[in-house]
Amino acid sequence: MMANRIVKIKDICHVIKGETGITKAIPGDYPMVTLAEERKTHNEFQFDCKAVIIPLVSSTGHGHASMKRIHFQEGKFALGSILCALVPKKEKEYVPEYLYHILDLGKERIFVPLMKGMANVSLPMNRIKAVEINLPPYEEQLRLAEIYQEVSKNIDLLKNETIKQKDYIPKLRQSILQMAVQGKLTARWREENPDVESVTDLYEKIKIENEEIKSKYNLRNQKTLLEISEDEKLFQTPDSWAWFRLGKLFYTTSGGTPTRGNTDYWDGNIPWLKSGELTDGLITKEAEEKITELGHKKSSTNLFPKDTLLIALYGATAGKLGILTYPSTTNQAICGFYANSNIETDYLFYYLWAFRSKILSDSWGQAQPNISQDYLKKFCFALPPHEEQKAIVSKVKQLMAWCDELEKKIEKRDVYQAKMMQAVVKQAFKTEKETVEME
Repeated sequence: MMANRIVKIKDICHVIKGETGITKAIPGDYPMVTLAEERKTHNEFQFDCKAVIIPLVSSTGHGHASMKRIHFQEGKFALGSILCALVPKKEKEYVPEYLYHILDLGKERIFVPLMKGMANVSLPMNRIKAVEINLPPYEEQLRLAEIYQEVSKNIDLLKNETIKQKDYIPKLRQSILQMAVQGKLTARWREENPDVESVTDLYEKIKIENEEIKSKYNLRNQKTLLEISEDEKLFQTPDSWAWFRLGKLFYTTSGGTPTRGNTDYWDGNIPWLKSGELTDGLITKEAEEKITELGHKKSSTNLFPKDTLLIALYGATAGKLGILTYPSTTNQAICGFYANSNIETDYLFYYLWAFRSKILSDSWGQAQPNISQDYLKKFCFALPPHEEQKAIVSKVKQLMAWCDELEKKIEKRDVYQAKMMQAVVKQAFKTEKETVEME
């Protein structure tokens, strides 16, 4: 039985540089291999064979050596000028698929250390030619290539299934929120608790507390809002609920930015949040920037109290939510809902999250969403009795925790299965040198 032998790439392959400038390619009938995973096309072909394709430049560049992928291509194809092809010198000396698999498995270990350059990191072809590989007999190469192909197919199937399940989780969360704010998660709770305080009495308490909030934080009177028509109601509510515009239940205002050029206004002790710091949860992380007392007084900033619900008004983060765990000012791209103890802030949070798509759709401007405070004040809000709000929040937290756990299990399973498959492949393709080192 023939033994494995160590050969250099140049002993078994012609190493040929690509001829086509990627930006100059003319779309045509032949696949064109570039750095990207997807193929481009070209109207001419350079090769008509099976070949392993190696990038001649770093995947990330800018002084960092890395190799994201190598390629396998067969038939007639064109090749970008920043790649090279390893083309067999003799038939039945090696299996191109085998060479592709071992180089693909070891690309970070084999090729990245051979790259050179400080800014534009490149991989010289002469260094590729000198790479040594473990070459088993031809029949063994065929067997190993088949193993890798089968394992690779299974890994892809697992990844696709995991992607589907990951996509399902956000849909599941949205379904939970929609059911919660429509009272569908607490139908049995209402049957078991028929004698709760009416929403009419609750609203009177809300108004009294809002007057205290207005006085305490020196807020302006809210504008008079029109009654909600039947057509505006977003869904059918339980009989014990009532519809209100958000502006009748909450005082809201936005933030501001002290003059950047005045150093007396910045690097103080008052937190100042930007919309990018809203992450759909409790805001516990320290603000990235802080302003001084003078900066606060000399600007349109508002110092929102703990438990204020914040919503981003425009830009890439429009619709993002957060609940303050400490007093903070914000920039003008954020609107704050002052907490009223008669309405669970978490319930308001879940309600706005449930209808975020509608809010963004209604607020789309010329280039991006732009949610106005006026729109938020007019937004229709289904108010349950206070005790039911607490029951809804409890149910949602329980179900969201279950979603979190499910998400973690999917991630762990994905990582474990991929590692297991890779371990099988690496064992099959282990070189003699590596086997000795392990022993």
